[in-house]
Amino acid sequence: MTFQMNAGAVRRFAKAMRFGAWLQSITERMTPAPFRLVQIGSAYWQSKALYVAAKLDLATVLGTTTLTASALASRVGANEDALGRLMRLLAAMGIFEETAPMVFRNNKLSRCLASDDPQSVRAMILMHNSETMSRPWFEQLEAGIRSGTPPFQLSHGEDLFDYLDHHADFDQLFSEAMNSVEALAGDGFATDLDWARFDRIIDVGGSRGTKSLAILRRHPRLTALIVDRPQVIEEAQRYWAEHHADGLERLQFQAADLFESLPAAGPKDVYLYSAVLHGFDDPTCVQALLRLREAIGNSGARAAILEIVVPEKGADISSASFDMQMFVGSRGRERTLTEWKAIIQAGGLTLEEVVRLRSLGSILVLRAG
Repeated sequence: MTFQMNAGAVRRFAKAMRFGAWLQSITERMTPAPFRLVQIGSAYWQSKALYVAAKLDLATVLGTTTLTASALASRVGANEDALGRLMRLLAAMGIFEETAPMVFRNNKLSRCLASDDPQSVRAMILMHNSETMSRPWFEQLEAGIRSGTPPFQLSHGEDLFDYLDHHADFDQLFSEAMNSVEALAGDGFATDLDWARFDRIIDVGGSRGTKSLAILRRHPRLTALIVDRPQVIEEAQRYWAEHHADGLERLQFQAADLFESLPAAGPKDVYLYSAVLHGFDDPTCVQALLRLREAIGNSGARAAILEIVVPEKGADISSASFDMQMFVGSRGRERTLTEWKAIIQAGGLTLEEVVRLRSLGSILVLRAG
């Protein structure tokens, strides 16, 4: 019996994405080659402008109002002329709308920068464009390509996860960014797999549990156990002590190390790994999957591995870009299905089904081998 739900809608989504990519490619092919290369070479101008807009929290300050550049600058403590020029660039990029000369308001795109918007990706923008994450790209990418060493390690002297352990502010920003993945990837993970076949989700590396909560809201019978590093669990518990969400009463938390041991499974449990394994190299992934295999035992439980599956040939710009980010920041990688199958088998597990989603990712459903 398949775990796939909404198969027709998933196929239509995939066709729409391919059509959108084709339309974009027409514009790119029509642009003169020298100009296109300069566009790509200066793209960081736009990303840094977006970062400053997120840092100043301009979308939140604007809210539902329309403000002059002068008024907006006064509210965020910025220079009027400089901010007006920044907003003009952002509006030209399609972020914010210029309703009159140097008068701006939010639009559909900029609202997702607002701190209080349900689809906010502000933390993701701040994290990816922070000095911590930018320096490896600007300073050490060439050296990393030549040596094969992650540029993050060359810049900071340690890998990303060790860095998080003793940089609390960045660790919190990283967790907030991971909690915004649902806004980035959509809710296909919650709707396109038949979660009703399970009783409990064991969400490994689940941070605050926002992904599990999205699933619980759709399945009132389900419960979830969030498993993560001790400091992440402590932050999650502090956060939920001050906030409310539907399904929160069915959420529990437990500190654990996915490379040491995991909570044992019952027969109708499912382990959820959402964008966790792509952060590790193949031997480390195999180690994590071996611990997962031990936790599953003979229970009959499943594992749902939510990751990007890179096409074997002709990767799209999204999957190729995420793969490069994984190289820059860690020893991880985005993987093809052939590569996933190899590490799954080495981890003593069997790939039962690939569930396609209306998003960038897929869910690999695993059972004990």
